[in-house]
Amino acid sequence: MRQAQHTLSVATHGQGLVDVTAEAGAWLTARGAGDGLLSLFLRHTSASLLIQENADPDVLDDLNAFFRRLVPEDPSLYRHTAEGPDDMPAHIRAALTQSHLSIPVRGGQLMLGTWQGIYVFEHRAGKHLRELALHYLGT
Repeated sequence: MRQAQHTLSVATHGQGLVDVTAEAGAWLTARGAGDGLLSLFLRHTSASLLIQENADPDVLDDLNAFFRRLVPEDPSLYRHTAEGPDDMPAHIRAALTQSHLSIPVRGGQLMLGTWQGIYVFEHRAGKHLRELALHYLGT
């Protein structure tokens, strides 16, 4: 068994989902990955990771709109408001989703389903540079 690690920087442009599938796959290819497991860990508390449909962009828009309705940006609802009206809702949205994914790899390829992609889900209103830690363990 061998392993490799990498930090991928992901630029976000406000609330929404950023597809990182190609970048993760390219990194595996550059490492000469065989069969194993790719772990991804987002090093932030106001963004998250999702595996979601990558065919119809309406799915991503609907997810973003749903989370805005589920966790409104209303400062009267929260004590933590020092970093702006979007900060505490972003923490709650991140708590409802996930910060870590594990994806099997076969023959150097991510074993995602036909319509699946890997996304960083930005929950803050402004632009951010997010760090995604990648760890491959396999042949």
